[in-house]
Amino acid sequence: MLFFAVLTKVLYTREYCLRLMKKNNEPGTFCPLIRKDCVEHKCSWYMHVRGMNPNTGEEVDHWSCAVSWMPMLQIENSQQQMQTGAAVESFRNEVVKSNQENRQLYIEGLQQNGIMPVNVTSLTSTNTNTLPESQSGE
Repeated sequence: MLFFAVLTKVLYTREYCLRLMKKNNEPGTFCPLIRKDCVEHKCSWYMHVRGMNPNTGEEVDHWSCAVSWMPMLQIENSQQQMQTGAAVESFRNEVVKSNQENRQLYIEGLQQNGIMPVNVTSLTSTNTNTLPESQSGE
């Protein structure tokens, strides 16, 4: 527990925070994992990302630390999930509409042949007598 308290105090000191940022408030090159400047291509977390920035729509073609890419990738992931949810909802609405139309066509076909659709009640209803009175032997 003491190690955690000391580590927390060291990580959040003013000097540490200033080392992370350059003078013009741009991200610095200090890596908190190795506690020195980023080793870039020697690090397995240093990666190339190419695509569109979900916030600005600008094209991205840049090398940087995987940890620094996380906020942008999480925003992109959230946007993709929202689009997927909207597509699933749209598909569901189309299926419901199609089922209603097919049911109506089926009922119309039955009525043309002189067959009337019947409402079926559940066997778990409170009525324990499932046979009509004429067939129950009374």
